[in-house]
Amino acid sequence: MTVSRPASHVFERLESEVRSYCRGWPTVFDRALGSRMYGEDGRPFLDFFSGAGALNYGHNNPVLKRALVDYIEGDGVTHALDMSTAAKRTFLETFREVVLQPRELPYKVMFPGPAGTNAVEAALKLARKVKGREAVVFFTNAFHGMSLGSLAVTGNAFKRAGAGVPLVHATPMPYDEWPDGEDPAFRWFDRLLEGEGSGLNAPAAVIVETVQGEGGINVARSEWLRGLAGLCRRRDMLLIVDDIQMGCGRTGAFFSFEQAGIVPDIVTLSKSVSGYGLPMALTLLRPELDIWRPGEHNGTFRGFNPAFVTATAALEEYWRDGRLQKQTLARGEQMEQGLRAVAAGRPGPAPEVRGRGLAWGVEFADPSRAAAVCARAFELGLLLETSGPRDEVVKLFPPLTIEEQELEEGLALFASAVRGTERPARSAGPR
Repeated sequence: MTVSRPASHVFERLESEVRSYCRGWPTVFDRALGSRMYGEDGRPFLDFFSGAGALNYGHNNPVLKRALVDYIEGDGVTHALDMSTAAKRTFLETFREVVLQPRELPYKVMFPGPAGTNAVEAALKLARKVKGREAVVFFTNAFHGMSLGSLAVTGNAFKRAGAGVPLVHATPMPYDEWPDGEDPAFRWFDRLLEGEGSGLNAPAAVIVETVQGEGGINVARSEWLRGLAGLCRRRDMLLIVDDIQMGCGRTGAFFSFEQAGIVPDIVTLSKSVSGYGLPMALTLLRPELDIWRPGEHNGTFRGFNPAFVTATAALEEYWRDGRLQKQTLARGEQMEQGLRAVAAGRPGPAPEVRGRGLAWGVEFADPSRAAAVCARAFELGLLLETSGPRDEVVKLFPPLTIEEQELEEGLALFASAVRGTERPARSAGPR
């Protein structure tokens, strides 16, 4: 018999006040499988959060779990820094064969550390080293991580304020905001780069998300991304695509930039690259940029071999053919139709629906409404989070492996949460 314990006791007394997600989901989880998590009391929750994109293949995916358990039971190497191991060799060979070669991508693979911010820090450091310049351009509402270099190219004021020191050598530019014509920001950016009196130091690189996740599910047009890639070529700047949250199939294709037909100079990957939620990050770079000296960028947890094992299993199971990509796009259409139906049926200003693949956001005119919807969804058994600069967007991130009926169930719960947070119409009263 499971003994019930107060959910808040040890967490509130011992854990730092910086804890966040647990405040919105006041329960203690102890089991998870597929698209669901379970509280200690056995209550199920449908997961439309997916570890912020770290669980694209669901919780405890049986194929990946079997590979991991077999590796551990066989006394496979767990930790090896950047020593050569059989598990790393198998992952590199599979990644080349399944991901890079079919897309004719020339990248070398760097293991920068366990987290997405490690991949971004390595990308920024390398770009500056290659170009011999300090400045990096980023975009409004961007999010690239919580370490200092990554924060410097992050737009969110709240997160930037946590640095405690000036964040330098980075210049913001407007994200794709001109859907009805040519983006004047590009022309302005171009003029700044050529002007002797503009005050803009020549950048080493531009870093961009093709879909801004934490920024509010803002989707860049393919035309805008191609224009940005062309500008980088003309002005001798490296193009870095941060695919940490939107890569590994979240938008359909393995890389989110494939739809635009561009080939970035540097790509950062993390979150679902391990497949199982294990810490792992990659920085992919064109071969001619690989000017590192041995040990010039290092870290203790670059060689977490269990992550190599599950990453290899995920590539073999889901990326040898196009089945997952087709399913993700089909589920994405299902989700878009469901969300637009919810938005269209609401009184007052219609919420804005936007996204790609299985990354979707619903923006409410009143920012407090998004938090209220997420809170009500939790009460109904659905895990959702907010995003955007004012937390005005409800973000929907189900596993890519979610079943059709589970997706319908989640959409129905979301619709109920939206209805349950509507303010009753005011009565006109007696005349």
